[in-house]
Amino acid sequence: MALINPHINFNGNAEEAFEFYKAAFGGEFSKIVRFKDFKNPEFQISKNEENKIMHIALPIGKSNVLIGNDVPEFLGRVNENENRSKISISAESKEEASQLFHSLSAGGAIEMPISDSPWGSYFGMFRDKYGIEWIIDFNPKK
Repeated sequence: MALINPHINFNGNAEEAFEFYKAAFGGEFSKIVRFKDFKNPEFQISKNEENKIMHIALPIGKSNVLIGNDVPEFLGRVNENENRSKISISAESKEEASQLFHSLSAGGAIEMPISDSPWGSYFGMFRDKYGIEWIIDFNPKK
């Protein structure tokens, strides 16, 4: 089966956000590439953007990877209030779900506190302090 690995864009704070995610999930970055690593005559990048993140990857669990980057200024700003998508995490236990919910939602806005849901799972939703929307779910039947 194919894997789905979320890729999220930031307005210059990808590294800070990914340090936050690393603290919540654990692990180490498998790759960090900065814009200056690709600077050449065909790909000019301004001085104030050369240390921004072109690609960062954080392995999560056995086969998932959270990927991100900063959007260069010449491409415009990312709309941090968009609400068309969420990153959904299926936890392996209620304790893991609680830990991830509380770690990732710190400094953000909780949309639905984590609790037992009417459909039988332990469920919560929030927007983290970087504007990324998350769903945390633990289904004891799976």
